[in-house]
Amino acid sequence: MSEPVRPALRSLDEALSQLLGQVQPLGRVETLSTAEALGRVLAEEVRSQLDVPPADNTAMDGYALRAADVAELGAVLPVSQRVPAGVIAGAHQPGTAARIFTGAQIPVGADAVVMQEQCEAIAGDGLGSVRVNTEVQSGQWIRRRGEDVQQGSSVLAAGHRLDAAALGLAASVGAAQLKVSRRVRVALFSTGDELVMPGEPLKPGAIYNSNRFTLRGLLQGLGCEVIDLGIVPDQLDATRAALREATVQSDLIITSGGVSVGEEDHLRPAVQAEGRLDLWQIAIKPGKPLAFGQVGAAYFVGLPGNPVSSFVTFLLLVRPLILRLQGAARLAPRSLPLRAEFDWPKADKRREFLRVRLNDEGGLDLFPNQSSGVLSSAVWGDGLVDNPPGRTIAAGDFVRFLPFSQLLS
Repeated sequence: MSEPVRPALRSLDEALSQLLGQVQPLGRVETLSTAEALGRVLAEEVRSQLDVPPADNTAMDGYALRAADVAELGAVLPVSQRVPAGVIAGAHQPGTAARIFTGAQIPVGADAVVMQEQCEAIAGDGLGSVRVNTEVQSGQWIRRRGEDVQQGSSVLAAGHRLDAAALGLAASVGAAQLKVSRRVRVALFSTGDELVMPGEPLKPGAIYNSNRFTLRGLLQGLGCEVIDLGIVPDQLDATRAALREATVQSDLIITSGGVSVGEEDHLRPAVQAEGRLDLWQIAIKPGKPLAFGQVGAAYFVGLPGNPVSSFVTFLLLVRPLILRLQGAARLAPRSLPLRAEFDWPKADKRREFLRVRLNDEGGLDLFPNQSSGVLSSAVWGDGLVDNPPGRTIAAGDFVRFLPFSQLLS
């Protein structure tokens, strides 16, 4: 029997381009309250119906006055009014000061605020007086109307993934509801008679199914609706049945293991029988094998079985695929040039992704064991060094660092 033909290695960029070229945003939209939209992708831009702030206001507790009325240090001005936040101030009287509190509207006619620490309150009739013990510049400590957001401007674009700051910005312009993409429905299952769940007896030859938990957590972090189909028996009919069940419920099917060329398993023939399948060999380490195809209306991705290979391949290829299905505008993570504080003397022909951790001096330390089976490296680390093919690293070199904070959400 002849050996199966191994597909040629392709670069990560080529594989990612081809992968994203075969999927389109799902286009399903729902309206949520702004408070419930964390992590979702905007389907429609948010425009402001008002200026933010809606009026000139003070950035400090202190006294509003005219700069021209403080001709010298120690000038004393009578206090003409008290202006808490939320109260409409009266017109400013020249030659006076208004006691004012952070966020309160600037009285019309005043052009500066002096913080209370630079003033001395003097008791007397009415609201008393204030001694100003500093020089005053026109405009100081005043937040101008519309300096944050101007009426009619776009504050959040369609495709923006909503974090806490974006929700606050939407609320600041009065957006009580937001149109967002519906969650991507992802079916997840594992195959292999050697897999058991934590809490079950670990018989000889068995292993605990860590990938199920890792992948489920990654999917939930991306805001997906996870349909966990558990462990499927290592039988062709059972695998085909699981695929048929998955495609009815999901937009995307993800499995791990059984995608290496020449491996004896039921997943590959099951996908080929129920849909279409391409086997790719990607020039990355850890990683390399990836299966991509379609079963019914659902896309299919088969990840490598080694835990770090599965983890890294998900971050590099599945994460952008899911973001594209969600309609997100930005798919690529941001990277940082940081100093390596380790040596990596042996170059690999593949593009490597090394697990590293930030140290207190702002450099990167290397996890000592870079094996694709050492999942503890992903917990220990803060991110990955993206090391080009054929490159060695010496301590002091600057490398491209991909923080997990960019890759896990």
